[in-house]
Amino acid sequence: MAKATARHILVASEAKCNELKAAIEGGADFAQVAKDNSTCPSSRQGGDLGSFGPGQMVKEFDTVVFSAPLNVVQGPVKTQFGYHLLEVTSRQD
Repeated sequence: MAKATARHILVASEAKCNELKAAIEGGADFAQVAKDNSTCPSSRQGGDLGSFGPGQMVKEFDTVVFSAPLNVVQGPVKTQFGYHLLEVTSRQD
């Protein structure tokens, strides 16, 4: 069964999400940006969501996590929780 590990940043607005993505692409540390800005409890671990399989996260997450290239920040991804930046850190198909 497929498994992936990923980290994310959750914020309330698409504009904030784009601002943080630009900062990360400009060299800011993803984990530090997550700790400073994410509203998800995972922010304490730098946004790390651990390991999970298909169907364990909301559909919008699954689509990105099981198709996006590794170690490239994706987003904004809109879910019922808000706007996310996602980075897939490993995947086994």
